[in-house]
Amino acid sequence: MRKAIIIVFVLIVAALGLSFATLNADDVVVDFFFGQADLPLSFVLVVTLIVGAILGVLASQVVVFRKRREIRKLKRQVNDAQKELNELRRLPLKEGR
Repeated sequence: MRKAIIIVFVLIVAALGLSFATLNADDVVVDFFFGQADLPLSFVLVVTLIVGAILGVLASQVVVFRKRREIRKLKRQVNDAQKELNELRRLPLKEGR
């Protein structure tokens, strides 16, 4: 059942993408630093979306790496505290009198 829902969703997205491309088939002039090109508007928009998504993922990786490093540091601290606690539990209790 789940696969059928996924297939229907993919087909709907593909149909919307196809209709988007058909409606925006007009050529636009894209100026590069080294030249220019006439490309379909839908192609330019899709490429821009993909490049933006890639840049967003790359930018978020900085935060992910920092958090992973912080997690490793905190795990080391927990392990050290656990070892110290185990050592303190092994010490004999002293009589206070």
